[in-house]
Amino acid sequence: MRVVLAEDLFLLRDGLVRMLEAYGFEIAAAVESGPELARALTELEPDVAVVDVRLPPTHTDEGLQCALRARQDRPGLPVLVLSQHVEQLYARELLADGSGGVGYLLKDRVFDAEQFVDAVRRVAAGGTAMDPQVIQQLLSRQAAGDRPLAQLTPRELEVMELMAQGRSNAAIAGQLVVTERAIAKHTSNIFAKLGLEVSDDDNRRVLAVLAYLDRER
Repeated sequence: MRVVLAEDLFLLRDGLVRMLEAYGFEIAAAVESGPELARALTELEPDVAVVDVRLPPTHTDEGLQCALRARQDRPGLPVLVLSQHVEQLYARELLADGSGGVGYLLKDRVFDAEQFVDAVRRVAAGGTAMDPQVIQQLLSRQAAGDRPLAQLTPRELEVMELMAQGRSNAAIAGQLVVTERAIAKHTSNIFAKLGLEVSDDDNRRVLAVLAYLDRER
């Protein structure tokens, strides 16, 4: 699996390269600026891009904007964004096209190698990998002013948070120490309350929930 990596801090970039290579990834390019990232995504056509939000020369949202433009040119290009902090606007912008293959992780997660590599693989396969803190903030903001989401029970909110991280019913059941049948019932209730079509496809159901959360951008 070929990866384009964009991170301006040398030590972190070098560490990510070593980590990904240790897990069998091929690093097609490891760059430190927005212009370099734009060229790499266009010329190398990687299987997945791992991108820091803030890159030179602007040090604002250069990395994210490069990734969004690349997804416009190549719809569905898998992109995993790294950020130092939870920035809801960036998370929503990344999710806006609803085409899958997206992730948003805080850099703290990079220090858990297996969790990080699992997220890269999930995004590369067209799935979703959202940091729990990002999901919590999206949910809390939406619940404050949106009646349908406010109708969800605390347990249903827990289930939806784990769904949004890309977890299957079996994985959610294991996390919450309940039966898979109980989780299936919770997900059915969630979709009914949100007016969303029930689906057994993990990626589609996650994207449906995130699209709902994103509709008030």
